[in-house]
Amino acid sequence: MKLFYKSGACSLSPHIVLRESGLDFTLSQVNLQEKSTESGEDFWSINPAGQVPALLLDNDTLLTEGAVIVQYIADQVPDRQLLPPVGTLSRYQALSWLNFIATELHKGFTPLFSSETPEAYKSACIAKLLKKMGLVNNALSDKPWLMGQRFSVADAYLFTVLNWGYALSLDMSQFEHINAFMERMRARPAVVAALKAEGLK
Repeated sequence: MKLFYKSGACSLSPHIVLRESGLDFTLSQVNLQEKSTESGEDFWSINPAGQVPALLLDNDTLLTEGAVIVQYIADQVPDRQLLPPVGTLSRYQALSWLNFIATELHKGFTPLFSSETPEAYKSACIAKLLKKMGLVNNALSDKPWLMGQRFSVADAYLFTVLNWGYALSLDMSQFEHINAFMERMRARPAVVAALKAEGLK
């Protein structure tokens, strides 16, 4: 498999999950401004949406959308228990977290990365994000991971998105359980390896 990624972008989530899975994969960094890969390929021809992450499978099928890609990876290695089994209530709770992160957190950050976004709107976005982070902080108050005692793909996505808050210098000091979660994530070998491969701290 080949993961097309941009350093520090939402593609970090499937990158971490691939390393957690133990599956063989390669990386191809994408210049999203020029829509080209590090080997000079036209990224539009690979993914017509022009976005990362994109996972090219061994049969040349392309998977897109990070929340879907991490589910696919987890299901290839059920013994790693990166997601609860299909059909269990825990599975749907994990998918609920993936969707919450995608729609309430990930999309909430998007305007903050655009120079065209008015400052007043950015302030409103930050206020909403901090409120949503409060929900996450409370959810982590009595357990190490979103799903309890076991790491799941939802944690990889949460770590990726929350990292943007620190990168943008948002005041995260009030979220003690989130901060402890981030430290636990940074201690995982797969996370250490993914951050190093992407040239991140």
